[in-house]
Amino acid sequence: MSPTPISLPAMAPTSLPPARSGFTRRTLLAASAAGLSVLVAGCTAEPADPREQVTSEQADEFAAQVAVQEALVAAFAAAGAADPALASAVAEQANQAQAQLDRLKAAAPGASASASSSSAAAPAGPEAKAWLRTQIADTATSHATACLDQSGARAALLGSIAAGLRGQDALLA
Repeated sequence: MSPTPISLPAMAPTSLPPARSGFTRRTLLAASAAGLSVLVAGCTAEPADPREQVTSEQADEFAAQVAVQEALVAAFAAAGAADPALASAVAEQANQAQAQLDRLKAAAPGASASASSSSAAAPAGPEAKAWLRTQIADTATSHATACLDQSGARAALLGSIAAGLRGQDALLA
């Protein structure tokens, strides 16, 4: 037996519908792309917000907050030296304080490193924890107060660091 060829019915050629007047898909896409490019150009062409300008007084106050954070990093080290058990318990918070200091330094490129302004040494033993909590709370208050006189990203940075320090204080409670 030989296979029988199967014949398929012939299909009528398809014709495209007549072009409609108005928007076609291509016209809509081109208009969308043009609108998007105008929007992007409009967003990037705006002049800088005058509120974002940093005065020399604000720069000095911000640099002072770098020194305050440096003192906190030194306080973590002093408390850890006074109570080794506390050092391991607050290692992550000490790392966070150092990371916060790095962010502050990056935001204040003119700020120079200062000597540790933590004049008091941490008390030995269990009192080191209470002393460290005081240092953290004082630093948080200092950053929160300074953030009120800053603008834009600097205010946000100080405010977020202050909030994070309040959280660290609460963890040590």
